[in-house]
Amino acid sequence: MNHKKIETIFPDLHKISKKELREKVVQTWAESIRKGGWEVEQLKDVPFTLLIADTKIDLIQHTNNVTRTALVIAKELDGYYDGLKIDMDVLLAGALLHDVAKLMEYDRRDGKVVKSEMGQYLRHPISGAAMAAKHGLPDEVVHIIGSHSKEGNFAKRTVEAIIVHHADFLNFEPFHQ
Repeated sequence: MNHKKIETIFPDLHKISKKELREKVVQTWAESIRKGGWEVEQLKDVPFTLLIADTKIDLIQHTNNVTRTALVIAKELDGYYDGLKIDMDVLLAGALLHDVAKLMEYDRRDGKVVKSEMGQYLRHPISGAAMAAKHGLPDEVVHIIGSHSKEGNFAKRTVEAIIVHHADFLNFEPFHQ
């Protein structure tokens, strides 16, 4: 798997200051691409959701804008309120990986992207969190991935997880009405 290609499609990856964390994010994407049977070049053909028929928004666009939205929110909050501290590296890693396992949740059949066999049983927040843990990502990042969607509604989310959760829905709900 060409890690340089992954780094190219996620321009905010370089904003993660810790090199080891940045590399683990790339490794996690590389494994998801491989396990899902995709090529990096095909990712522009993967819709960000199957809940919106014929969406033109792809998974990479969605991931990049969720990351940018989360970063804008975090920058506005960080330091504004006494005692509120946001770990930008954790936030960026979690935002970049929040939907990483959709590549295993989805499959291509007859020229269409549909739920995979695994996706029938396991949604991407759970499989993504497991994959991130396997790659040694910090628990705080695993938490963001696992709690960014409805699966996290009963979890006590960290501030970084709250931001990614809302950034994700800000980049979904306007298109799903």
